[in-house]
Amino acid sequence: MKKSSRPISARRCRLLKLRDIIVHYGPILALKEVSIDVQDGEIVTILGANGAGKSTTLRAISGLLKLSSGAMEFGGENISRLTPEKRVVKGIAHVPEGRRVFPGLSVMDNLLLGACVRSVRKHQREIESDIDSLFTLFPDLKKFSQNLAWTLSGGQQQMLAIARGLMARPKLLLLDEPSLGLAPVLVEHVFASIKRINQGGTTILLVEQNAHMALEIAARGYVIEIGKMVLHDTASNLLRDERMKQAYLGGRGR
Repeated sequence: MKKSSRPISARRCRLLKLRDIIVHYGPILALKEVSIDVQDGEIVTILGANGAGKSTTLRAISGLLKLSSGAMEFGGENISRLTPEKRVVKGIAHVPEGRRVFPGLSVMDNLLLGACVRSVRKHQREIESDIDSLFTLFPDLKKFSQNLAWTLSGGQQQMLAIARGLMARPKLLLLDEPSLGLAPVLVEHVFASIKRINQGGTTILLVEQNAHMALEIAARGYVIEIGKMVLHDTASNLLRDERMKQAYLGGRGR
């Protein structure tokens, strides 16, 4: 969780590469030749309307959905056929939409489950250090560490879901709608936390309905419509793009 010393201007290598991936839900074509690049150290956002294919893209990356065709590389290695568990070991953690914490387990037990790819006995000190760092990032989790997850507020559960994902020490964190259902003040807190996580060295691929806030923290963005990528540019250019303003930014410009 330490802040990276890497200069912002430093050249970055490609961490994730999707090339012309096609995904089906049964007979239904969900993703149509989607291509995405994510560089090491970036925040990249995927934007689009409900049902456009944003969450489907993340599920394909984490291995929850199989590719019908196309290729997927992570760190230069083809991971298209790897199981979700092996992708976690490689360094991909997925925080799904709707938080999905384990409600009958305590906050601490949820965090420990996030570290299941590491041996608790072998890495005990490392895991304890990571938990301490996450308690610094999300102080409410420390206060309620022994409480059952279902007793937390929606915002606290979202923080727990993100923290649980980070316990796997991912190189790439997939975040699906982290602001969904949260009050505006909590949305700002979550996005500030995402920025700090990225500054600590974790690459982030963010799916988000709040296009304006996502583009404010991202380096680049992709826009998906009905399963197909239709636009890709730097975040600053997308914020100024008239199509984006009308379709996703409520007519707002900078």
